[in-house]
Amino acid sequence: MVRNTIKITAYTLTAVLAFGGMGMTAQADGESVLPGGGATLALSNANKLEDITTDMSTMPIESAVEWSQVEKELIPLAEPEPTEEDLFRNLVIAQVDHYVNVRSLPSEEGEVLGKLYNNSVGTFISEENGWYQITSGSVTGYVKGEYCVTGEAAVEIAKQVGKRIATVTTETLFVRTEPSTDCSIMGMVPEADDLLVLEETEGWVKVDVEEGTGWVSAEYVALHSEFVQAESKEEEERRLAKEEEERRKAREAAARRAAQNAQNTQNTQSEDGEGNTQEEAPQTYDVSGGSEMGSAVAQYALQFVGGPYVWGGTSLTNGADCSGFVMSVYANFGVGLPHSSSADRSQGYAVDGLANAQPGDLICYSGHVALYIGNGQIVHASSPDTGIIVSDAGYRSILAIRRIF
Repeated sequence: MVRNTIKITAYTLTAVLAFGGMGMTAQADGESVLPGGGATLALSNANKLEDITTDMSTMPIESAVEWSQVEKELIPLAEPEPTEEDLFRNLVIAQVDHYVNVRSLPSEEGEVLGKLYNNSVGTFISEENGWYQITSGSVTGYVKGEYCVTGEAAVEIAKQVGKRIATVTTETLFVRTEPSTDCSIMGMVPEADDLLVLEETEGWVKVDVEEGTGWVSAEYVALHSEFVQAESKEEEERRLAKEEEERRKAREAAARRAAQNAQNTQNTQSEDGEGNTQEEAPQTYDVSGGSEMGSAVAQYALQFVGGPYVWGGTSLTNGADCSGFVMSVYANFGVGLPHSSSADRSQGYAVDGLANAQPGDLICYSGHVALYIGNGQIVHASSPDTGIIVSDAGYRSILAIRRIF
């Protein structure tokens, strides 16, 4: 913090008065105020100065005033940190059916630089002729004010569309049943994991984790609010090109995978004399829709249902944690993903809502990640108590949905 200083100048007054006449006494007539450069000295009736001389001769009164400057440094109180609401007032939030264009000029004649999608957020810079200049993501430009809100109107909307996130800043953070170190531990989360904040109190934060809702010490998390930002024209072009390329790769990989599965089935299938298989049919799940590659990922992941959950593990057979499970499933298809549920939130590209999810998509929760298999269901390494299971995708609040294929 830059320390501002204010210099206040005060003055010390030294007065020497010489009087003529015998036994003269000096007394203020009425009330006088001597200039003191910020300090004042008032002389009022009945306040006498000491006799200076008893010389009988008549002499003019002489006075000499010395000014000595004293500098005092005052350190002002630090300005209070802006509240969350203060920050929200400076946001510009799109309120449209789909998106509003971000233009190079405050006019519909301006070049389209990007798109600010519904409920996406920019930071207010200025206003000109009904247009807001904003910066959002990598885009700085103008959006038409009638399609956005800012100032006081943005505060409540920001609370609804933003996500309050606590990022773990210690190697392993205990999640407790109550906001006290005397309470039992219900779970653990690793460093850099992002947890959805449900409540904030003095020294503690209530968060959503796989084991349920619990409390973590505010000392070991960094709190912030997250919003969706604008997508530039170049970013949109790259995203669309990447999606098309991934679809092409998915079709090719799915064809190879299907041929391999058919060969494996033929090699391992046992038949009796009647040509009937003797294998017990495993439980099946309806994996449908989306890309062939995404469906292949989901089908592959499902064969490990019932396997154990192991903290920090990456083995599909001997045990994995949530991100280790997702990482190892995708590794089978030649895709490298991080061993981190928080880092998974930035992999691939975003999917807008569970209604648009497809098999193989990453479903990211607070401190957790799963694989979507279709029909509103996920497969995931849930917890030490449950292991690898199939659950409803909406069993917890979803932070993000990411598509790899």
